[in-house]
Amino acid sequence: MSQFIPGMIAAGHPCTAEAGIEMLRLGGNAFDGAVAAMLASFVAEPGLTSAAGGGFLLAHTRDRNLLFDFFVQTPRSKRNAQELDFYPVPVDFGGAVQEFHIGLASMGVPGNLAGVLAVHQKLGRLPFKVVVEPAIQYATEGVILNSFQAYLLKILNPILTASPEGRQIYAPQGTGLEAGDKLYLKDLAATLQYLAEAGIKEFYHGAIAEQLVKDCQEKGGYLTREDLSAYQVIEREPLVTQYRDETFLTNPPPSSGGVLIAFALKLLESVDFQEVGFGSVRHLQILGDVMRLTNLARSNGYDENLYIPDLGNQFLSPEHCTEYVRVLESDCNRLGSTTHISIIDGEGNAASVTTSNGEGSSYIIPETGIMVNNMLGEADLNPNGFHQWPSNRRLSSMMAPTIVLKDNRPEIVLGSGGSNRIRTAILQVISNAIDFNMDLSRAIASPRVHWENGVFHLEPGFETGEPESLSNVMPNQTQEVIKWQEKNMFFGGVNGVRMRGDGEIEAAGDPRRNGAIAQGERGGD
Repeated sequence: MSQFIPGMIAAGHPCTAEAGIEMLRLGGNAFDGAVAAMLASFVAEPGLTSAAGGGFLLAHTRDRNLLFDFFVQTPRSKRNAQELDFYPVPVDFGGAVQEFHIGLASMGVPGNLAGVLAVHQKLGRLPFKVVVEPAIQYATEGVILNSFQAYLLKILNPILTASPEGRQIYAPQGTGLEAGDKLYLKDLAATLQYLAEAGIKEFYHGAIAEQLVKDCQEKGGYLTREDLSAYQVIEREPLVTQYRDETFLTNPPPSSGGVLIAFALKLLESVDFQEVGFGSVRHLQILGDVMRLTNLARSNGYDENLYIPDLGNQFLSPEHCTEYVRVLESDCNRLGSTTHISIIDGEGNAASVTTSNGEGSSYIIPETGIMVNNMLGEADLNPNGFHQWPSNRRLSSMMAPTIVLKDNRPEIVLGSGGSNRIRTAILQVISNAIDFNMDLSRAIASPRVHWENGVFHLEPGFETGEPESLSNVMPNQTQEVIKWQEKNMFFGGVNGVRMRGDGEIEAAGDPRRNGAIAQGERGGD
């Protein structure tokens, strides 16, 4: 008979979730599961993440909380702009078009594989060859594309098929893959097998690094051998703050997303939600104002000071928050590519991990199956303009892997993909769960909003009447209200796990991205 093993995982694809939960069945812990799921996501979710992307893992054990920062690093040196391989590509989400830049000069120093190694060595229990096996199997035998993956590969087709290597993978018969087709990454399987035997450091010091650097130097990229060999995972203390009677842990500066979510929660804490119905015009107006005020606070010197010590605590101090709370209270009186994995095990360990490849640079390291990130080509990550990044510095990010603790136990483990909609998606799911007492599935599936640059985006499902009625309650802030016709990945992709007060664990994947969950079982007598 089957024996239940406490532990659940939520991730962006069934293969990703299954790889993670298999580690619990084999006697591993949440961190073995998170690492196996990360590696599997490089195969099953190639439009969102990659071995040559970057990310963050927030870990909770009974003894400590720790944030692993393995996001992308800027190169150490620049070169003449006329020599660069760097060009724009529009991506149409169906309701909004966002422009990204790709090419060899869009690639930052990748960190995902270094992160895999650091987390496994510090917190994992199983041998690495066991942890990497599901990813190798998926890459060899192929992964069946679900509807979301097929949609994503379709909108990213100009990037994914820009090179002969990309066309061989993503358009093997001359046309793009569709839902139900199998995606094979046999070169990636061989690469992962090689790294499992030779060690992940080979990616940064060996023949793979040599080929990557050679192509960059000859064809218009920035990366050098020193960039790769000097890359280090940074262990940080998570940002810790309170929301009502819960403890909120998230990604600290120099990344932006976690602090901005925490700031928004500070504003929401002043609202009595017993008098606010979910989805009411007043609720949406509160969310819009909180998002607007958070953006305003960000523009008032936050980005310029990302690297100063103790910025998070200063930004969240009562002295700084009070003026914005007053504005929110005054306003209320008048009536937002990346993937995420959340896992909890039966020992009380929890991991929240967000990784990304941007949209991909279009460059695939020859004979590896690995497409390198385009983080230097994302406007959100380069607020001072392209090619204006400071040298040899960890890029800031909106990624915000998050854990909500209650009595030092992981109550909610969550995070999201979605570019600059990451923080508004996480904010709304936390508020839905805590302020409106929703179960996790409903908290994640409920419709969302996103306010940015005077435009208020609404998913369907809110009873708001005509768009003009909502505009009228925010006349000074909102120039346009866009009502989307269906839920969309534009609004993020939150995958979460929750431990209820009775000790039972629930998990939910975001239906906007065909998120998946898995639960541990193994054979027994």
